[in-house]
Formats: sequence, C-alpha cells, structure tokens
Amino acid sequence: MLKSVYIKVFGSLLLCIFVTQEVFCQHDISKYEFRWAFWHPLAALKIKINLPEAMLVYNSVKSQKRLDTLEYGGKLDAFRHTYVMAYLCRYVKVNKLKKLGIAHEKGNKKKFYKGKLEFGERTDSLACEMDLRNNELGFEIWKHIGKSTRDELLNTVITQIKEGKAWYLKRNINHIYVTCENEGINMKFYEKRWFVPKCLISSNL
Repeated sequence: MLKSVYIKVFGSLLLCIFVTQEVFCQHDISKYEFRWAFWHPLAALKIKINLPEAMLVYNSVKSQKRLDTLEYGGKLDAFRHTYVMAYLCRYVKVNKLKKLGIAHEKGNKKKFYKGKLEFGERTDSLACEMDLRNNELGFEIWKHIGKSTRDELLNTVITQIKEGKAWYLKRNINHIYVTCENEGINMKFYEKRWFVPKCLISSNL
C-alpha cells in the first residue's frame, strides 16, 4: 500500500517537471493534472522518457516555419497538439491521453480566472476547444498509421493540417483576432471574459 502511494506521488512529480511544462508550456500544474498524474504514474513516466523526441520535431517545424509561427492559436499551435498526442500514443493509451488533455484545459480555465498567461496570451473557451479538437486529430492519425517512423508521422500531420483537418483561430493580416464575420476583436474589452467571439476555422483556410 505504501509503495503504491510512493509510485503515485512520483508520477505526479514527473508530470509537474516534464509533462505539463514541455507539452503544454505551462509553469505550474493544476489540480486536475495533478489528479491525472496521481492515478497514472506509469503513463507520466513513459511521457517523461519519450517526450523530448516529440519536442525536437516540434521545434524543428517551428524553426523551419513549415506552417505559421503562432504558438498560441495558430497552425503551429495546432501542430504541437496534434503531433505530440499522436506521437505519445506509441507509449500511452489513447483514453489516458484524452483525460490528460481534458485535465489540462480545465486547468487553463482556472488559470484564466487567475489572470495567468500562456505564450503571452490569456486563454479562453475557443482556445481550449481548439486544443481538444487538435488532440483528437492526433488520436485519429495514430489509429490510421500506427507505429510509423518519425518522418512519416511528421509528414502526415503536416499534410492533415494543410488539408484542413486541424483547427486554429482566425486572424486578419495584422494578426488581430476577428469574428467569423471578419470584424476585429478588441481583446482589452474581453480581458475578464471566458467567452470571446473569436472564430475557429479549418486549418486549410
């Protein structure tokens, strides 16, 4: 019994240090993610071991500007969620990764009300919906191509994004968020509002 408790606490620490910060780029952990790690310590350990490889690919796509350069709300953001989740499916069951993704977004909502930022922006309801949808795309890609090579997975995810299978938040040419009617959004007006009238669109638009 005591050994089991030690293992679960160890798993929680692994999530804090290696999973939350590197996959989702947060600096602290929510109670929802802590609970996930508590009940899935071995999954957290597997992610810790295999995550660096996935992040190397992500940083390569970022540096090469193969999509856009927007780490929050853009196609690069969509790539991070889709690719990392698809890659981690090699080592962790899909249902556990889904729970982690949901836990993360619940944590984001809590952090929103505390005024905390992610990539310099305050998250909102559509940003969380975007992330969850892109996570799902990662799971679907995994189901279809299984244990492919790193390059095969990378190219598949890039292709799926370019074909419009992923989601991102619409902006105008000045990188200002707009509604689905192309009206600019004054984000100062929505600083303390969880629901912002942004527009979630397919990644081929």
